[in-house]
Amino acid sequence: MKINHLLLFVVLPAFMITSCGPSSTKSDVSDSSEEYVEEENEEEDKSKRPSPPRTTTANISGINVTIDYSAPAVKGRTVFGNLEPYGKVWRTGANEATVITTDGDVTLNGEVLPKGQYALFTIPGEAEWTVIFNKEPNQWGAFNYNPDLDVLKIQVTPEINDEVTERLNFTVSSEGQISFGWEKVSFIIEVGAAAGSGS
Repeated sequence: MKINHLLLFVVLPAFMITSCGPSSTKSDVSDSSEEYVEEENEEEDKSKRPSPPRTTTANISGINVTIDYSAPAVKGRTVFGNLEPYGKVWRTGANEATVITTDGDVTLNGEVLPKGQYALFTIPGEAEWTVIFNKEPNQWGAFNYNPDLDVLKIQVTPEINDEVTERLNFTVSSEGQISFGWEKVSFIIEVGAAAGSGS
């Protein structure tokens, strides 16, 4: 009997402490999980990416030309011929495919590009680059690049500069040029209004 009383004396307070203490219920777990999911589903702040988004735009002969791209940095690396191999299709930036939008038909180095929105890819080369305008703008990089959707390809001659352009840069100017520069490489595309387009 004394042993039973002793067990009751030890076990009962322990049970009371457990019962009266804070508990973890299903609703608590569900709430914290929902908060976590909500945080995960919040729209990404793309400006905090290592290769932040950039936009360049200009009106050329009455036509608005805009390029949206992500701008990676060199960070001491050898980019062309190494990080970005020669002879392979490249997104010409980082993250999503680089996109060019025009609200009128334009000429690029004399070749006509109809108004619209296009992914802008390139194939880097030591002596010549191919610039590709593809009618599927909404894609990640060039992983799903489909050459059957190419609308226009033009050839450009790269210039090798003494100074490094640390962060990839596109510029559209109202004088009628698209300029590209990254690492020590740059090139220019001449832009104009196609016959019957613009104001």
